[in-house]
Amino acid sequence: MLFRALLDILFPPLCLACRSFVADAAEILLCNVCREKIIAVESPFCTRCGLPFLTLMGMDHSCGGCVMDPPPFTSARGAFRFDGPIRELIHRLKYGKKVHLSAPLALLTAKTLAPYVAGSGAELLLPVPLHRKRLRDRGFNQSLLLARSLAKSWQLPLSRNNLQRLHWTEPQIHLSMTDRVKNVRGAFSVKDPAEFEGRRLLLVDDVYTTGSTVTECAKVLRKAGAEEVHVVTVARAI
Repeated sequence: MLFRALLDILFPPLCLACRSFVADAAEILLCNVCREKIIAVESPFCTRCGLPFLTLMGMDHSCGGCVMDPPPFTSARGAFRFDGPIRELIHRLKYGKKVHLSAPLALLTAKTLAPYVAGSGAELLLPVPLHRKRLRDRGFNQSLLLARSLAKSWQLPLSRNNLQRLHWTEPQIHLSMTDRVKNVRGAFSVKDPAEFEGRRLLLVDDVYTTGSTVTECAKVLRKAGAEEVHVVTVARAI
């Protein structure tokens, strides 16, 4: 206890989001104020794409978009709304190169989505890949960093490089929904279909915005023989 107190004096535990002092530092360094600002995606939501509905009451069901145009993935879930501290931490991870933030983001996600993942029956986990040019520029694939931690938490094997991004695509952040779909069309491929054939896959990304990227990935994975493709993301844009 004395050694721990000395460490706190020399290296005070600071909240990862707001940088304020955290008196009782837990496994995930977030102060109580920031924790209260993190909003989990809760029912009622679309059973297919995971979009939360505006109503506070009611049953989970497929949204109109998924009924009219069913996505190739079996289901998708984001752990938290893409807002507040979660948005800040993801942006600092991706654009600020704060790779250490992948671990707490993955831990938060692992705890929140554990029941969903267990119910999915997923057998193999894989990240959304980056093109080699963006990987070279950024220095890391944030989805792979998250996938590594999630695979450990959920005790699932990890496929690192079988799903590949063949073509360079423009950053999705400033594109319209229609342009996002066009931007990623034909961008992915599977190197060894035998690894995925007949298996339930769990595809990992940081944020689900329009779903265009994971949709294109799921198309390729299903074509490669995957029985089901489930999607997990840290955040869901609303």
